[in-house]
Amino acid sequence: MYAIARESHFMSDSVTYVPPKVWAWDKESGGSFAKTNRPIAGKTHDEDLPIGKHPLQVYSQGTPNGVKITILLEEMLASGERGAEYDAWLLRINGKQFGSGFVEINPNSKIPALVDRSGPIPLRVFESGAIMLYLAEKFDLFLTKDPKDRPELLSWLFWQMGSTPYLGGGFGHFFAYAPEKFEYPINRYAMETKRQLDVLDRLLEERRYICGDEYTIADIAIWSWYGQLVLGRLYSSAEFLNVTSYGYLLRWAREINVRPAVRRGRIVNKTSGRPEMQLHERHHESDFDLRTQDKLESH
Repeated sequence: MYAIARESHFMSDSVTYVPPKVWAWDKESGGSFAKTNRPIAGKTHDEDLPIGKHPLQVYSQGTPNGVKITILLEEMLASGERGAEYDAWLLRINGKQFGSGFVEINPNSKIPALVDRSGPIPLRVFESGAIMLYLAEKFDLFLTKDPKDRPELLSWLFWQMGSTPYLGGGFGHFFAYAPEKFEYPINRYAMETKRQLDVLDRLLEERRYICGDEYTIADIAIWSWYGQLVLGRLYSSAEFLNVTSYGYLLRWAREINVRPAVRRGRIVNKTSGRPEMQLHERHHESDFDLRTQDKLESH
C-alpha cells in the first residue's frame, strides 16, 4: 500500500497561505508539467502540421484521451469500414501543442485533434468525445442500433468527459505528478475516483457493456481511462485504489483489453513503456508489424 507522507509543514502551510488579491503565474510551480502549462492560450511558435495521404488526419499522443480515437478507428477498420483509414501523427505534449498549425485546428491546445479532409473543405474536430461522436455518426458505427437507446449512450459518453478530470487532473496529478505529496488533495480525489469506480462496477454487474449488450463508443471512451486504471496502467495506483475489489469492472476491462483493435489502437502515438508497445506514427496497417520502436531501434 502506498504510504501517504504526513508532512509537518503541510498543516502550517494550509493555515498560513493566504491567496493574493490577484493571482500571478509562478513559472516554477506546477510539478511535472510546469514547463508546458501556462495560463494563456494561443501559439508560441510557428510550426506547420504534416499531412498524410488518408482523408482522416489525427494529431495526438498515446494518453488515455488520445487512444480513444485510435482505438475507435482501428475498430472501424476491423469492422470493414475502409473510409476510416487514417494517418496518426505524434504531437508531443512538450510544447508542440502550442505550434501555430495545431492551435489552428484546436484553439485549446489539447490532444487529440482530428482533421477530416474527405470533403471539399477540411473539417477540424477537437475534444475526444466530440471526435468519437463525429466519427461514429459519419460511419454509423459503434452507436446503439435502437435510437431509443441513444440517450443512454450519450449520457455515459458525457459522464466520462465530465468525470475523468477528477481522475486525471485531480487524483493523477496529486498522486503521481505534484511536486510534493499532500494528504488532503490525495484523499479528496481518491475518494471521488473510487466513487466513480463503484458507479461503473454497479452498472456492469447488470450489463455486459456500458449500454447493455452492444459495444459502443461509450465503452471505448470509458475503457481508455477506467479500464486501463483497473488494469494497472495509470499512475501506479492499482494497489492504492484497491482495484481488485471492483470485480465486474475488471471483467469488462479484461474483455475489452483483448480485442485486437484495442491492442492495436492503444499503442498508436505511445511514447512510453516497452519499445514493442510504441508505434509513434501510424500511416498503414503494416506499421504495427514493421514500425514499432523495437523494430526501428534494431536498424
